[in-house]
Amino acid sequence: MALDRRIVELYDEYTHKPLDRRSFMNRLVGLAGSATAAEAALALLEPNYAQARQVAPDDARLEARHIAETVGGVALKGYLVAPKTPARRGGVLVIHENRGLNPHIEDVTRRMALAGFTALGLDFLTPLGGTPADPDAARALFPQLKPQDVVAQGRAALALLAARPDATGKTGAVGFCWGGGAVNDLAVAAPELSAGVVFYGRSPDLAKVPQIKARLLIQHAARDTRLVEALPAYEAALKAAHIRYQAIVYPDVDHAFHNDTSAERYNAAAARLAWERTVAFLAAETGAA
Repeated sequence: MALDRRIVELYDEYTHKPLDRRSFMNRLVGLAGSATAAEAALALLEPNYAQARQVAPDDARLEARHIAETVGGVALKGYLVAPKTPARRGGVLVIHENRGLNPHIEDVTRRMALAGFTALGLDFLTPLGGTPADPDAARALFPQLKPQDVVAQGRAALALLAARPDATGKTGAVGFCWGGGAVNDLAVAAPELSAGVVFYGRSPDLAKVPQIKARLLIQHAARDTRLVEALPAYEAALKAAHIRYQAIVYPDVDHAFHNDTSAERYNAAAARLAWERTVAFLAAETGAA
């Protein structure tokens, strides 16, 4: 079932702008034609964590645990996963969307660990009490986050990963949507970051691009017009500063095309290719086995 583009765009507005649930549902019913049709559309758009899960939480190949650590005076909470097979590994920080550290991001963290990394899915809402179970409540917290706290948490997480006995000492970060923007900000602020992968995230302050030391892989969706239109200016700044990067725009896909909890926006072919590129890029830049 292919949804009306206006419905997909409305859902994107709902997940990224101050639009309350009641107003969203009223507009959705108007576009869908009935409450029944609206509910059917919503089932294709909203997350289905259990159906999309690729790696079981108790997968025998992995060591996974929730952590609460303080690094350099910064309180961290998150989900740390590593392969059980002994090896020196690159560390990868997995940065969530604007729903916080939820079951989907924990699953992505396990996927990253299975690819050969020590992976940390960090809860960036920790300063505000942590990620609530209700995704609408989680989204409402993000405007309260202080940019300096986001960067401080990210750098503390990188330090935690780099200090592990099995670490190569090199770290990467991958982020989705809000997390993609956070990767860009972290690249600007953290010279210790070796590699950053941005999935459909906003650009950083272009005046600060020359501060970037990491190599970047930027992956956008062609239908995500706001971000695609901003990309040329970001690329120009990266080129002017001689930053090593690759930018890819995947044709005929929507924002959040990698998120397999949303049947309507997920694109299996693009997601698979983007993930393969992500893993190869991070392995090359962090020295993962």
